[in-house]
Amino acid sequence: MTSYGGLVVVLGMAVCLPVLLILISSRLGPRKPGSEKMVSYESGILPKGAVGGQLPVKYYLVAVIFLVFDVEIVFLFPWAVLFRTLGAPGLWLMGIFLLVLVVGLVYEWRKGALEWE
Repeated sequence: MTSYGGLVVVLGMAVCLPVLLILISSRLGPRKPGSEKMVSYESGILPKGAVGGQLPVKYYLVAVIFLVFDVEIVFLFPWAVLFRTLGAPGLWLMGIFLLVLVVGLVYEWRKGALEWE
């Protein structure tokens, strides 16, 4: 049980430090709200229309496509480093993984998610 003492201390600090900093900033931070500060955009231009309107679905599709490619790279790099030690089974498994990702990319392409209007 003593070998986990350092882990418990680090986890305790990881939980307590952000909570403590949020409490300190909420108590000591400036509180001078005004009508100009309460406007949703502080660029000097007043917003037109409803504030907090819905974003088009295209933004979400682009985010999901980015995540797919990001996950692909995260798995490809360690595989490339250990390519020789994994041998043929590693090659086949990575081929299946890439095939699933390519099928998803082709699906998104055919649906028009990669077209920006």
